[in-house]
Amino acid sequence: MTGAGTPRAGLVVGAFGHTALVEDTGGRLWRCRVPRRQGPVVCGDRVMWLPEHGDQGRVVEVKPRRSALVRPAARGRLKPLAANIDRLLAVVAPAPPPERGLLDRYLVAAELLELPAAIVCNKSDLLDAAARADMEAGLAVYERLGYPVVWASTRTEDGLDALRALLKEDTAIFVGQSGVGKSSLVKALVPEAELRTGALSAASGLGRHTTTAARLYHLPGGGAIIDSPGVRDFHLWPVEPAELARGFREFHPCLGRCRFRDCRHLEEPDCAVRAAVEAGAIDSGRYASYRRLLHAMEEERARRQ
Repeated sequence: MTGAGTPRAGLVVGAFGHTALVEDTGGRLWRCRVPRRQGPVVCGDRVMWLPEHGDQGRVVEVKPRRSALVRPAARGRLKPLAANIDRLLAVVAPAPPPERGLLDRYLVAAELLELPAAIVCNKSDLLDAAARADMEAGLAVYERLGYPVVWASTRTEDGLDALRALLKEDTAIFVGQSGVGKSSLVKALVPEAELRTGALSAASGLGRHTTTAARLYHLPGGGAIIDSPGVRDFHLWPVEPAELARGFREFHPCLGRCRFRDCRHLEEPDCAVRAAVEAGAIDSGRYASYRRLLHAMEEERARRQ
């Protein structure tokens, strides 16, 4: 079959360079080439495509994205990681221990994209009472900010029902350090995950190369999960200081109350954010994350000039 005909709607469930695995409305997978003029496609993209021959096709249009998680790439460009996501789930675990700066970057990204976010503490069965209390204390600052914390274990199945309820009807992306068990969570939530992975690898024709690529899995009760290795060491895209401040939800009551309208909330006098940190209304660790992010962005901006 040639590419002539009426374009069909599809969902990208895997992307490998200029090849996309497109799921049609009947659930069949098609290996579609993506012309360079279309730009990169990622998991979650809605596309129009044409069948060509066998199970292969060609993407002819990428539909506008309602959301896109991106990261900095070479020469100041932004690389999309996933599209059309409704929720971000940051996965942490007792080992490797949570990296607070990374967790804050995930949550700031969710705020800037206006996505609801939650924290999943996986491998909770490995915690004794004292270790659990320590981890609860470390995550309490996020709970006070309104981020739900779900304690989960794929071994005991604790928390899985809570996750299913959270994910129902949404397309969520799992983010987290290597080793926190994101793939194990996917397998627990999606019984056919291993079969699906095999089908994606076979359909892509790329074999082992698909192990480092993002994949989209449908949940039995509705919704979908995107598991993306590309966000294991996530760096926030460049934003202006005012926008970065909006990414910290606890800053919101202070914004617009500083002496200077362009206050960066660093050393400026009469800064409402710093006053809130000194009064204990803003967690000092979160404020330190803000400062590190701002300095890193300013250094990168100066390097590119």
